[in-house]
Amino acid sequence: MQISAINRCCPKPQFTSQKNSYENPINRKTEKGLAIWGSIGGSALVGATAAGIGSCFIKPGAKNRGLKLGGIGAAAGLLTLALTLPAKLYDTKVRAFTREKEMDVFSRDRELKSNILEEVDNEVKDENVSLDQKINHYTSVQMANKGNGMLIKGV
Repeated sequence: MQISAINRCCPKPQFTSQKNSYENPINRKTEKGLAIWGSIGGSALVGATAAGIGSCFIKPGAKNRGLKLGGIGAAAGLLTLALTLPAKLYDTKVRAFTREKEMDVFSRDRELKSNILEEVDNEVKDENVSLDQKINHYTSVQMANKGNGMLIKGV
């Protein structure tokens, strides 16, 4: 986007977009990767907690204490991962889809408003269009921007 400076010749800033194509910022692959890593991290935390709790029950002098604690932690972590990962992936897929559609609607709406305002601006600059018609179109656009459904104008 280029923003021109305000000077005597150009009393208002003019916004022109360099990019004509639309790009959605939501990336499903990244969302899935983050869900997997979050689930792995949570499972590692559960495994470490299970191993810590197991250390209270296994005596310090027991044979292969570390191996037993590691086995308890690994088992708890893998069980947690197996139970939570599918639900987390499904939830992430649904949320990413929803956010993608919301961003599509938001971006398309912004793009449409920008195009309409650009057309109104070009109409205002055109000397062949009457002042009443310019005011009518400008007020209609402002009414649409503010979400008002009715405008009462004098005849």
